Amino acid sequence: MENPSSPTARALRTLEILQARPGTTADQLATQLGVTERAARRYVGILREAGIPVESVRGPYGGYRLGRGTRLPPVVFTEEQALGLVMAVLDGQPAAIDADDLVGSALSKVIRALPEGIGRQAAALRAYASAAPDRHSARADPAVMSALVAAVADRCRVAVTYANEVGDTWDSEVDPWAVVVRFGKWYLLCHSHRADAIRTYRIDRIRAVKSLVQSFTPPDDLDPVAALEQNLGSGWKYQTRVVFHAPHERVAPWIRATMGRLEPDGDRCVLIGSTTNTRMYAHEWLATIPIDFTVEECPELRAAVAELGARFTAAAREV
Repeated sequence: MENPSSPTARALRTLEILQARPGTTADQLATQLGVTERAARRYVGILREAGIPVESVRGPYGGYRLGRGTRLPPVVFTEEQALGLVMAVLDGQPAAIDADDLVGSALSKVIRALPEGIGRQAAALRAYASAAPDRHSARADPAVMSALVAAVADRCRVAVTYANEVGDTWDSEVDPWAVVVRFGKWYLLCHSHRADAIRTYRIDRIRAVKSLVQSFTPPDDLDPVAALEQNLGSGWKYQTRVVFHAPHERVAPWIRATMGRLEPDGDRCVLIGSTTNTRMYAHEWLATIPIDFTVEECPELRAAVAELGARFTAAAREV
């Protein structure tokens, strides 16, 4: 593996710095590389010997910069960066180990564009690694994602067609504030004009996106991740209220954001949320919490909990 402190690695790092910050001085370059000014100038010399024109400008606004019209290799990675990229792709999308997969084919192009030695290592990692499929993964349509990201950047309202986990679909006009990735799933944080409220939509469940002429201004103090966490469990069909017979600090570690908002209530605490799938809420979420609770609101959720209880009671009978 290439030593990150080798002359070649530091020369590549020098190239990255000059690409990102034209006008970097020898002193600044030395600081970022962790070397002396003399050594920094030597790495600039290595780039020049490789045919990359690096200009030096004197004066208070001077420094090193790449010459006009400089043509660089399409991808310049160290071996560690290349292997880290392949690992990140396979970790996030195991299907990319297959060259016929959409992301897998893109990864193949990146590997082919790498310098021979580095590309050989990256290709070997991809060829000899095994990736277990994630049955909980949710892949968003790249075309939908592209349209949403463009709308977020342009601050343009969109009309979306959304399908929830039980197959119900609806159309809504929304102001797309941000795209957020959370635990391997992509979400659209937005203001829904249909509900006149903040909503969080799973992007893999958005079936269509259409740009509209109206523009919008997102909140000045918007923290997309915090807002997503706060609103994941709100705005769905069935309003739920579950009382846990234990203090807040004991219950809180068991509550995921999608379940709702947990509020302290003396020696108890209350979970206020909503869902479109009461059976999942009862069987996959509430059933995993080893603390007594009472469903105070939502007859549908109460029925789902009763169904689960009956199943467990039947399973425990002696035969």
